Amino acid sequence: MISRRSWFVYGALLAIWIILLGWQTAEHLRVRRSARNALRHRAEDISSVLALVMRSQRFFVSRDRIETALSELVKQDELRSVELLNMSNDVVASAGPPIEPPKGELPGGEYWDDKSQTVTLMNLVNLGTNIVVSGERFGPRPNTNNIASNDPPPGPPPTNSAGEPPRFAPPPPDGQPPGDQPGQRNRPFGRGRPRLSEEEIQAMIKDKGVHGFVMVMSTSPTIAFCDHDLWLRTFIALFATISVIGSGLAWRNVAKTSELQIRLVRASELNLHLREMNLAAAGLAHETRNPLNIIRGLAQMIARQPDASDGVRDKSREIIDETDRVAAQLNEFINYSRPREVRRAATNLNAVVTEVVRALNYDLEEKKVKLQVQAEPLTIEADEQMLRQALFNLLLNAVQAVPAGGEIQIRSSRSGNGEALIEVADNGPGVAPEHRAEIFKPYFTTQEKGTGLGLAVVQQIVLAHGWEILCDGNQPSGAIFRIVHLKVVAKS
Repeated sequence: MISRRSWFVYGALLAIWIILLGWQTAEHLRVRRSARNALRHRAEDISSVLALVMRSQRFFVSRDRIETALSELVKQDELRSVELLNMSNDVVASAGPPIEPPKGELPGGEYWDDKSQTVTLMNLVNLGTNIVVSGERFGPRPNTNNIASNDPPPGPPPTNSAGEPPRFAPPPPDGQPPGDQPGQRNRPFGRGRPRLSEEEIQAMIKDKGVHGFVMVMSTSPTIAFCDHDLWLRTFIALFATISVIGSGLAWRNVAKTSELQIRLVRASELNLHLREMNLAAAGLAHETRNPLNIIRGLAQMIARQPDASDGVRDKSREIIDETDRVAAQLNEFINYSRPREVRRAATNLNAVVTEVVRALNYDLEEKKVKLQVQAEPLTIEADEQMLRQALFNLLLNAVQAVPAGGEIQIRSSRSGNGEALIEVADNGPGVAPEHRAEIFKPYFTTQEKGTGLGLAVVQQIVLAHGWEILCDGNQPSGAIFRIVHLKVVAKS
């Protein structure tokens, strides 16, 4: 169960993660807007320079000259196309490929095309009120534009006093149309040339006058910059996510470690209490054997009385058998509750097996069990007395499990890596697979007369040595108890 403190920590980490992701997203959008604004400002700078250049010219500007100047500005990595428009949005001069989509359909004056990686911008600078006719740079006449044309102005060209055409016409006074000089009303434009009528000028302004710009700028550098920023912030978000997850896992490990430490302290206290109870129970069992011995002796005395009837003798024998059974259980309990202090030494495994077989020879002959010993001469590191007790319990368990005339095998061999194993196999009923993990627990037995402590003592001895005991099925019937990881002592 997650504690309230852990929920608070996880919530704080989640909030930090969300804030960081939101911050990186907002920063990326800001960088994207800034990159687009920088591109717009660059286009405005180009259009402002063009406007300044055109404002420095006179009334008529050669279209070839304008397009030559525009061609110098067109670069595929920045400015791809540029067009000058009149008041009807018709192209007056251009450089670069034709611009699509139509200029009149540009929403908000710009059109971003991610497929071709371009942006089309319109009406960056309006020259409508900045240029007047007859070369006046800052005149009062409204709605006039520079006129880009390859055609000469209507009428014969003007000439100066030397009979040559002037480079620039003289500027008119303020508030006076071109050609209207004081004392020269209705004088021709230039010398011997009629001046343009108002209708012709307006028509020329409408047809040839520059009213605005349309530019196609490349967005490849902007997209590359935004992609680089996106990748950078993605990595930052990824590392932040990993950091948050790592912090969460670290906190969970800290919380689990603290919980385990608390459990360990409680288990240590419980273990100490159980050890004290175990010692008390072992002492009680030891003290119980004395009255049992007295009861057994009295039952034997009664059974040996000359005048005792057969019924009394039968009852006495039953008392003796029950006291022997209870005494055996008490002995096994005392043996199981005894602390295991292993005193390792070089032990001859074959000698230990021989002694165990000799100790159980009477039981083997009583049930006519066929015993086969296949022991490889080995010297292992073990506590000889405890090893003898473990093998004794395993062999006794096998003798009790097999029927009369059964077969038991004791095998020992090397298993590699300086280790050995011991196997005790029988052809009895065997152990069911679901019971093989529980058969080593105290007081668990599948035999009618078993106490359930013999195999528990075996496992206790095995674990004290650092070995491992396994229970497998024998073929075609029976069980195999295998002790593995016995350390072989090299011969000196």
